[in-house]
Amino acid sequence: MTQEHAETAPVRLFSRAWFEKILNNEATSGLVMIFAMVAAIVCANTAAREPVHHFLETTITIGVRDVMFPKSIEWWVNDVLMVFFFLSVGLELKREMKEGFLSDIRQVLVPCIAAVGGICCPAIIYAIINHAAPEYMHGWAIPTATDIAFALCVLMLVGGAVPQAAKIFLLAIAIFDDLGAIIIIALFYNQGVYLSLLGYACIATFALYLLNKMRVTNFLPYLLLGVVLWYCFLNGGIHTTIAGVVVAMAYPMRVSGEKESPLNQLMKKLKPWVDFFILPIFAFASAGLYLGGVTAETFTHTLTLGIIFGLFFGKQIGIFATTWVLIKLKIASFPKSVTMLDLYGVAVVAGIGFTMALFVGKLALPGETMQQEIRLGVICGSVISALWGAVVFHYGRSLKRWFMVKVLKKENVPL
Repeated sequence: MTQEHAETAPVRLFSRAWFEKILNNEATSGLVMIFAMVAAIVCANTAAREPVHHFLETTITIGVRDVMFPKSIEWWVNDVLMVFFFLSVGLELKREMKEGFLSDIRQVLVPCIAAVGGICCPAIIYAIINHAAPEYMHGWAIPTATDIAFALCVLMLVGGAVPQAAKIFLLAIAIFDDLGAIIIIALFYNQGVYLSLLGYACIATFALYLLNKMRVTNFLPYLLLGVVLWYCFLNGGIHTTIAGVVVAMAYPMRVSGEKESPLNQLMKKLKPWVDFFILPIFAFASAGLYLGGVTAETFTHTLTLGIIFGLFFGKQIGIFATTWVLIKLKIASFPKSVTMLDLYGVAVVAGIGFTMALFVGKLALPGETMQQEIRLGVICGSVISALWGAVVFHYGRSLKRWFMVKVLKKENVPL
């Protein structure tokens, strides 16, 4: 068989190559999380509600000698499993900064500014809606995050209607969005800083730096120092997920004598666990919206409206407006295959903030008293953004042509 024929040969169903293709498909991970979200809502509104609640509240004790952690399963998901999610995010950020999209300052500028607009505008809308309720103002960052797996899932489902350059632009925005979420969590959602423990955290960080300089590629020493860092952050007032980002930045991208990047190898090993285990479990544990408690008052609650309007309107206004200004000022340019309609569709889809928005919601407004409104706002805002984004990409060109030809009576409309 020639090489050309091998490349075009179909992948056999249930073969190893087939499974690898499925596991590496962003749409697959998005669909799994959608299933986890639906399962959580179903369980929250059936007889499974109490068993699931008791299961998530079940205490698991892990530790060594005097250092023991008797915590609930939900705590282990939020403060331990999500650290590995942020480790994965940090690895992707480092790869893009070293060799990818973020390595060229000219390519970095446009999605960076667009992401800043996509963070600031939702926060402003949320703050305006909740300005009369100081107890909710701490949740301003909830609608600022984009869930890249869900967003890419929507783009995959609409298929060839989305230009490749638009997908890359969305990915770049999401990377800066993740970076913004990390900075927001570190600066605004710490729990009071203890300098002595942060001093030990600095020592652990320096040790990670030395491992990087010595080009150590075995992940075990990084993991052990990461556990020390996690413990220091846990008791020092910094959220534990930042430990995952620090470890990721320390892990080497390239090592002389090795053909494949150690960082890329680690990302490949982490990806299936993050996409098909950690994030679905988090989605299941966080998205259990009890519909019996949803009333007209819940929908009109300022917390709910702030999140919905922030995700749906804030994201698309912030991203599209900044991108449009950059294009008009000739600071940015896109391939001819990417239209303003495509850019608008990307801005809309960026309003899908499911995983990160729920996570920030738990940090910003802990406790169950406001979680009903947060879940409702995040789910509604994300679903509306997903549906409208799919409409824009799938039917946008047809609607534009119909409007221009039938209403404005123009022919030969460029799309």
